[in-house]
Amino acid sequence: MSFFHQIVRYATPRSDLILRCRKYIIPQNICGSALCTCSRLPFHGLSYCGLRIHPSASCSSHHDYHTGTKSIPPSALLLSDFQRTLRKSIASKSTIPSNTKLSKVKTSAESAKKEKNSSSLGDLSLDYGSKPTLPQRIVLRSPKLLRAYLQLMRFDRPIGSWLLFWPCGWSIALAAPPGCLPDIKMLALFSLGAVVMRGAGCTINDMWDKDYDGKVERTAGRPLASGALSMFDALVFLGTQLGLGCLILLQLNLYSVLLGASSLGLIVLYPFMKRITYWPQLMLGFTFNWGALLGWSAVHGSCDWSICLPLYAAGVSWTLIYDTIYAHQDKYDDAIIGIKSTALKFGEKTWKWLSGFSIIMISSLLLTGYSAQLSWPYYLTVFGTAAHIGNQIRTLDVNNPGDCGDKFRANRHIGLLLFLGIIGGTVLKNTNVTDLFKMSISATS
Repeated sequence: MSFFHQIVRYATPRSDLILRCRKYIIPQNICGSALCTCSRLPFHGLSYCGLRIHPSASCSSHHDYHTGTKSIPPSALLLSDFQRTLRKSIASKSTIPSNTKLSKVKTSAESAKKEKNSSSLGDLSLDYGSKPTLPQRIVLRSPKLLRAYLQLMRFDRPIGSWLLFWPCGWSIALAAPPGCLPDIKMLALFSLGAVVMRGAGCTINDMWDKDYDGKVERTAGRPLASGALSMFDALVFLGTQLGLGCLILLQLNLYSVLLGASSLGLIVLYPFMKRITYWPQLMLGFTFNWGALLGWSAVHGSCDWSICLPLYAAGVSWTLIYDTIYAHQDKYDDAIIGIKSTALKFGEKTWKWLSGFSIIMISSLLLTGYSAQLSWPYYLTVFGTAAHIGNQIRTLDVNNPGDCGDKFRANRHIGLLLFLGIIGGTVLKNTNVTDLFKMSISATS
């Protein structure tokens, strides 16, 4: 059992149990033999943040690190005495058959790089299920060099573009005159801008995090971390994306051009915030929801702050919710390599913080509707949004990366729901239920 002292982490949530060691990997077919000597149950997960057994079972040893019930400060994970103590605990509470055959492999991060570089169908569909999406199929069928650039801008993972676009769409829909649909041209421009600028943000992020990404299994296959692209390649590509973004921005009025250009500093600074504060998600919220201000100004040439500021606050709170959930996927690796996040800050109290952010979000949305004098369809969708987020928080398993990924991606439905609600509330603005009843009677007569 001495090889247990070399265990690094367990970070394969989408497979059956695999115990990864620095030099060896235990085959899956004997995973049932890796038992806790106290509970006699197979391990469900293994990491520096603690041992966890099957969620339907309990361990009679009541070992805090074993059951995962003790919240460990992220800084403690880097201390050598903590690591020695935990490894000793793993060795003393684990049994592996003496005749188990172990195969030498590379470290998990190196293995991930090799697997990701193959860009197989399974690799690209890890976050989307077994059936590839249209963007994934486009990436798969692209030439190797083009594929690397598409992956650098996360073209195969469009959820980020949706989350960037929705605050813009909300603001454009709010800016429409009563009884009118939102400006289609503006929606098209901001849709294209969301794809381009989200790609630019991902490129900047990967340039900042190149060395860190290689140490995290989920990100080790990214083009810069894996060596598929050089930093010079990324810099040229970034210049191209920013140039396209500038061309799109120049289609707007002068007020909007200046307002949009002022967000570039936030885009550049966000990746750096992960190194100095546990609140990088707040900076991301400020950055990702700039469109809540820009959409209105693109239509009217200025901002109505009584409407735009509450909408912006709602978007920032929303980002704190979904990106905290997202950050829980990498919290173990982040703690080891020194990356900070609200997931590490909140720990097992995440649900309390998310509940607070959701209250701020819903309150801000209600204030936005009141200031814009929206009609009743909008408020129905706000209450639907509250129910959706409440269900996310209630059912969230912060220790299950797969569940965190599913909850994160579900937020695109919230964006669409609110967008439709704003359109309905604007089209029916200043029209009460009695007027609608009279209109329906006259239409049938």
